[in-house]
Amino acid sequence: MNNKAIYYSVGPLLYCPADKTSIADSIRSQRFGSGYSLALCLEDTINDYFVEEAENQLITSVGEIYEALQDSEFYLPKIFIRVRRPEQIRLLSGRFGNCGELITGFIIPKFDLTNADLYMEQIMELNGISQVPKYMMPIYESSAIADLRTRRGILYGLKEKLTAAEPLVLNIRVGGNDLSHLYGFRREPDESIHQIGPVSNIFTDIVTVYGTDYVISGPVWEYYSGSMWETGLRREIKEDKLCGFTGKTVIHPNQIRVVNEEYRVSEKNYKDALSIMNWNSKEDSYVSGNRDGERMNEYKTHLNWARKTCFLAETFGIIPRTV
Repeated sequence: MNNKAIYYSVGPLLYCPADKTSIADSIRSQRFGSGYSLALCLEDTINDYFVEEAENQLITSVGEIYEALQDSEFYLPKIFIRVRRPEQIRLLSGRFGNCGELITGFIIPKFDLTNADLYMEQIMELNGISQVPKYMMPIYESSAIADLRTRRGILYGLKEKLTAAEPLVLNIRVGGNDLSHLYGFRREPDESIHQIGPVSNIFTDIVTVYGTDYVISGPVWEYYSGSMWETGLRREIKEDKLCGFTGKTVIHPNQIRVVNEEYRVSEKNYKDALSIMNWNSKEDSYVSGNRDGERMNEYKTHLNWARKTCFLAETFGIIPRTV
C-alpha cells in the first residue's frame, strides 16, 4: 500500500515522553521547527508506576494544543501515541473527545504474534467509528525475530495479519536500539547500525518481507551533539536509503533538519522520475538514455523507483542543480 504520498510523509519522527508538561507550549511556539512528526510515548520512556499520570498529562497536552489552534496558526505535526498495551488505544480515544482529531495514529511497540490480534482489533474498532483514518505503525523490535529458526515464519505471519488493515499501516518501524540491546551492541557516532551484522540481517529480512507493500522507516540515531554526530547521522541515512528505509526516528530536534535534508531528491533523479512516470506506454521502445545522457531509463524496470522518487520529492523537496 506504499502507492500514496501519505505513507512517505511521516519524515523525522520525534520521540517525546508523554508526561512532559511542556509539550503543548513547545508545539505552539514551534520550538521544534517544522517538517517533522511527533511520537508521544507511554511505553519505554515512562516509569511503570507512573503510567496513569503520563496518560493524564497526555490528555491535557493534546487538549491544550487543540485549544491553541482555535486562536492561532502554527505548524501542527502528525501526532502519534506510542501505547504500551492494546486497550490503551480504545481508552485514550474515548478520553480525547473532539481533541482526538489531532491524533494521526498509534505506534505499536514490540509487535509480534502474541499481541498482533489484540492491537489489530483495537485499530479496526477505532476506525469503525472514526470520521478520518487512524493509522497504526507497528514496531519490529521483539526478541522473537532474532531467532533464525522462527524469524521468517514470524515476519510472514505478522504480514498476513496486517493484510486486513493494510491501508491503515502508515509505516513499518524497526527498533534498532532494542535489537542491538539483545546482543549488547551500541554504535559510536562514526559507526552505522548497518555494520552490526546480526541486526543488519534482521533489517534485511524485514525489508525483504515488507518492502514491496509498505514503507519501512529507519532506526533511531541516538547522537545529537558532540563530535561527529551529524556526519554520522548523514552517513547512516545514506545507508538507510540504500537498504530500503524511508524516514527516521529521531530523539532530538537537532536531528530533524538533517533527516529532511538527506531525504531531499536531486533534480536529476526527479526529472528522470517524471520522464519515466510520463512515458508513452504505446511506444515501441521502453528504454532510453536520460536527458543528460548519463544513464539508461527503463519504463518497466524503473517505474517503482520513479513513483517513490516523486512521493519523496513531494514530501521532502528537491535539491536544485548547481551549475
